[in-house]
Amino acid sequence: MSGLTDAQVARFLAQAGFAATAADIAAVHASGYGGWLDQQFAAPLSQPHFDWMVDNGYAEFAHRFDFAGVDPSQWRKLIGSPDGLRQRVAFAWSEIFVVSMAGLPVTWRGMAAAAYLDVLEQRAFGSYRDLLEAATLSCAMGVYLNMRGNQKGDAATGRVPDENYAREVMQLFSIGVNELDIDGSLKRVGGKPVETYSQADITELAKVLTGWEFDGVSATDPGFMRRPMVHIASRFAPGAKKVLAVDIAASLTGPAALKVALDTLANHANVGPFIGRQLIQRLVCSSPSPAYVQRVASVFNNNGDGQRGDLKAVVRAVLLDTEARAIASGPAGGRLREPVQRFVQWARSFGLQSAGGLWNVGDLSNPATRLGQSPLRSPTVFNFFRPGYVPPNSDLGVNGVTAPEFQLCNESTVAGYLNYMQTVIASGVGDLKPDYSADLALAGDAVALVDRYALLLSGDGLSAATKASIATAVGSIKIVTDANRLSRIQAAILLVMASPEYLIQK
Repeated sequence: MSGLTDAQVARFLAQAGFAATAADIAAVHASGYGGWLDQQFAAPLSQPHFDWMVDNGYAEFAHRFDFAGVDPSQWRKLIGSPDGLRQRVAFAWSEIFVVSMAGLPVTWRGMAAAAYLDVLEQRAFGSYRDLLEAATLSCAMGVYLNMRGNQKGDAATGRVPDENYAREVMQLFSIGVNELDIDGSLKRVGGKPVETYSQADITELAKVLTGWEFDGVSATDPGFMRRPMVHIASRFAPGAKKVLAVDIAASLTGPAALKVALDTLANHANVGPFIGRQLIQRLVCSSPSPAYVQRVASVFNNNGDGQRGDLKAVVRAVLLDTEARAIASGPAGGRLREPVQRFVQWARSFGLQSAGGLWNVGDLSNPATRLGQSPLRSPTVFNFFRPGYVPPNSDLGVNGVTAPEFQLCNESTVAGYLNYMQTVIASGVGDLKPDYSADLALAGDAVALVDRYALLLSGDGLSAATKASIATAVGSIKIVTDANRLSRIQAAILLVMASPEYLIQK
């Protein structure tokens, strides 16, 4: 045995995956945190999104202008794939390297989205530099941020290179807008933050990013959407460029110039703290200490073997850090669980499977009737929430505590979440039905039932008073038939998942 308590293991699994079933808890006890991570890192990838879409008819001509198969394939993996760590980290990358289905007005848009999801999943534990390049040259990103079709300037027509991707790749995907110390704190000169890049850097990088186009286009075969974009030399901006004080010679081809630019970004001192802090936020806590950020950034800079940007080492550092493994104390600790995280946790915890292979959960982004969040459906390139968001008019705001997920939290989303979860806990969603049969015998003991769900869902994070209140409510349901037992189970799950002590992942 690991020497860990079930509560410690359940809490770890909520950070490192989505859910903690009894089997998952036993697996961590058998291997320890590090051993379980090793097993997850080594787990084979499940069927790629693109291939699943092809196999299920979504690559047929009739679907060339829709996203019909993207949601099902995402829920298939988030809920049903055994590689929970990879799915959790890939979901985190989708919230950092943002592409949204709302911004893909192109033929075979669904296949482009599927191919992009595969890019993130397949490189979740690889090299940051490789992930940066793969995302940059993906067809989906090319469409979303206008790098596809970006051309050299033309004085006669007034055309200039598009600056959209040049700006966002620096601001959001690599170095951020202000220079950082390794612990993520702002560098200051004369008391003022130092900008990481200038408008001139954006303009110059935009020139570097000219000339990229889809590798073939077909009205009947979407295979080109999973291939990286290719370079067309005649569209490339001529002349020397300079990005972040690095000279890019006029003699370089477009691909060679791109390599220099991406190397420059990936090797910038900001990347470790900028990206590392966001991974901490997505997996562990919203407002990590500078010391925690520094430890993770140090691993990003050097994995111990001289390698920079080893994402497997970074994920391990995030999850095994002393700050991650200690229960957060104080009102600023932890993070508000994202709505998608809560839903997937419930689905995994209670064995949801798609009986017909449809995975027809659908789009959950309606805030009034569903979750107010759904994978790959961010309203903007800035994700559903900004990493530096501080809730206004709150104690968190007064103390400068970042709490990104609260940007999704309002009267509509709170009510929408509770109403939606009440429905799906009772009835399932689409052709996915929960299995509560293992807990029917326990339903006669309301206290034991609530204790079980408090452990599995919150890592035993509910106070004794909260558990007692829930148990009283659950116990008020009189048991005459198995239907009453089922009602107790459903009420216990809903009330645990509605409690503030569950919603804040400590």
